[in-house]
Amino acid sequence: MEPTPHAVPKETGWIEAITGCMFSGKTEELIRRLRRAKIAKQKVVIFKPQIDTRYSNNAIVSHSEQSLPSITVKDVNEIFNFVDDAQVIGIDEAQFFSNDLVDVCNMLADRGKRVIVAGLDMDYKGIPFEPMPQILSISEYITKSLAICVVCGNPADRTQRKTTSSERVVVGAADVYEARCRKCHYIPTEE
Repeated sequence: MEPTPHAVPKETGWIEAITGCMFSGKTEELIRRLRRAKIAKQKVVIFKPQIDTRYSNNAIVSHSEQSLPSITVKDVNEIFNFVDDAQVIGIDEAQFFSNDLVDVCNMLADRGKRVIVAGLDMDYKGIPFEPMPQILSISEYITKSLAICVVCGNPADRTQRKTTSSERVVVGAADVYEARCRKCHYIPTEE
């Protein structure tokens, strides 16, 4: 659930988490909320991890090609260098950041900021993907998005890797991943 449309932190901040599998619309929802804040003339600053270069180096981009300019950071603590006068802070691809993201989000919310974080909740094996489980725990608002299973059409909450790489982090899009339901998801075996 999202806070009321015109909510601006007054003497307190909060954290909103948007999570789900790949192709479930997480970045689209993040962009929608950030655009609404901009329309309301709130100062918005957006961040993404340096590792995510799939569509752009200086914008968050959804798989449906919606985008907003962003600041790319290598370390999540760099965010503090850019947010002094920000009212709303967007952070995409949370799973690519260290667990320091939890403390960063808490500190920003404690400073009266509205912090909106989007990221995968599980990796390709169906294992909780740090730091999203902790982000979900400290968030005031949580949205879990579902995709559609490409095999059977059921609601999908898993990310199916289409390659045999055993690395936990493999940056990719439809070339490497697809959405699957619990029944159709499997863990690929190495060749």
